[in-house]
Amino acid sequence: MENAVMPTGELVQNLLEKIESVTAKVGVIGLGYVGLPFAVEKGKVGFRVLGFDRSAHRVGLVNRGENFIGDVDDRELQTLVAGGFIEATTDMERLGDMDVLIIAVPTPLTKNLTPDLQYIEAVTRDIAKRLRPGQLISLESTTYPGTTDEVMKPILEQSGLKAGVDFFLAHSPERVDPGNRRYTTKNTNKVVGASDPASREVAVALYRKTILNIVPVSSAATAEMTKVFENTFRAVNIALVNELTLLCDRMGLSVWEVLDAAFTKPFGIMPFYPGPGVGGHCIPLDPHYLEWKAREFNFNTRFIALAGEINRRMPEFVADKAMRLLSDQGKGLRGAKILILGVAYKKDIDDPRESPSAEVLHLLIQRGAIITYHDPHIPHFTEHSHDLRSVLLTEETLRKADLVVILTDHTAVDYALVLKISTRILDTRNALKRVEGSKANVVLL
Repeated sequence: MENAVMPTGELVQNLLEKIESVTAKVGVIGLGYVGLPFAVEKGKVGFRVLGFDRSAHRVGLVNRGENFIGDVDDRELQTLVAGGFIEATTDMERLGDMDVLIIAVPTPLTKNLTPDLQYIEAVTRDIAKRLRPGQLISLESTTYPGTTDEVMKPILEQSGLKAGVDFFLAHSPERVDPGNRRYTTKNTNKVVGASDPASREVAVALYRKTILNIVPVSSAATAEMTKVFENTFRAVNIALVNELTLLCDRMGLSVWEVLDAAFTKPFGIMPFYPGPGVGGHCIPLDPHYLEWKAREFNFNTRFIALAGEINRRMPEFVADKAMRLLSDQGKGLRGAKILILGVAYKKDIDDPRESPSAEVLHLLIQRGAIITYHDPHIPHFTEHSHDLRSVLLTEETLRKADLVVILTDHTAVDYALVLKISTRILDTRNALKRVEGSKANVVLL
C-alpha cells in the first residue's frame, strides 16, 4: 500500500472532525461482554457502528436486535438496530471502510499459563491487509504491557503505513464489570494511552464522545500496565483472604466473623471476601500476563505467583470440606447426592467463564458424587466434559440432597427455603447471613 498522501496533521484534523460531528464510521471487533456494550454506547450518541464477529450466530442475533449480554438493555439494542445505528457482519473486507476500529477480542492463557495472543494477532493481520491512511485502531483487550507497540504495531506497519504518521494506534483497556448496575461503560473512568501524540489525541477525542471521564496516559504500555495492575490488585487481596480462610479452618475460627470485625475499621483497610476460587475473564488470567512479561526483565513477581497458587487451591478445599461434612454425617462422598447452587463466576450474571464452580463440580464428580445444580441465570452448563442442566429449586430437590453447596450467591435464589429444607449446607459465600432462622445445618467456608 502506498504511504499516506496527506500529512499527519491533516489526517488528525479530518478524523477529529468526523468524531466531533459523529460521522466517523466505528467498527467494533468482537461482540462479547466488552464489544457489544461499547457498540451500544457509541450508537446511542449517533455513531454508525458496525460490529465484526466470526460467529455467524452472534452476528445474526445482533442484526435481529436480539440481546445476549446482560449489561445491554434489550430495548436500546432493538431501537439502535432498527434505526440503522448498529449492524453486525462476519465480512472482514469491510474493515477498510471504518474510520475507527475497536478491538475487543479474548486474551486467554495457554495451559502453561502463558499469554495466548492468537485472537489479537489474527485480527491485527486482518486489519493490516485493509489498513488505509487516517484510521484509528484501539485495542481494548486486556494484555501484557508492550502488546500494542511490540505485537500489533509491526504487523500493521507491514502495510507500508506508519503508526502515528499515517494511521493511529492506541490502547484503552476495558473496565467492564458484568452485572454492575452502578458503574457502566459510560460512567466508568476510561484510561487511554498511545505512544505518539497524534494517536493519543484522536483516541481521547473518540472516547470523550461517550464516556464521562477520560484518563490519558503517556503510552500504550502504561495503559496496559494499569489494567493488569488493577486485576492483580484484586487477585492478591482475594488470595490473602482465601489464605486466611484456610488458616481459620484449621484453627476452628470463623473467617467471616474475623473479616466483619476487621472491616469495621474506618481507615487503612478495604473489604475483600473469600470464596470457592476466582472466576471471570480477568482475575484468574490477567495477573499471569504480567507475571510472564516480567520474566523478560529477569524479574520474579512472587506476589502474583503466590496469589495464583492460593486461589487455584480453593476449589479443592471446597471439595475436601464437602467430603468432611458428609463424613461427619456418616456418609461417603461416593454416591452422595450433592446439589450445587450457582455456577456463574459471580452473583446475578449469566457468565460462567473461568468459574471456580466448574472445578468444584469436576472434583466432586471425579470422587464419585452425584451432582445436580440450580442456577437461575445459567440453564445449561458444560465443563470438563460434564453436561448438566439446571434443576428446579423445590422442596423435593432440597430434600433429596445429602449436601447443598452454595458456590454463587445469586439474589434470585430462595435462601429461606434452602435453609428450611436442606439437611446440610456448605455456604462458601455467606449467602445465608441475613436469612432468619436456625443455622444449625449451615457450615461456612
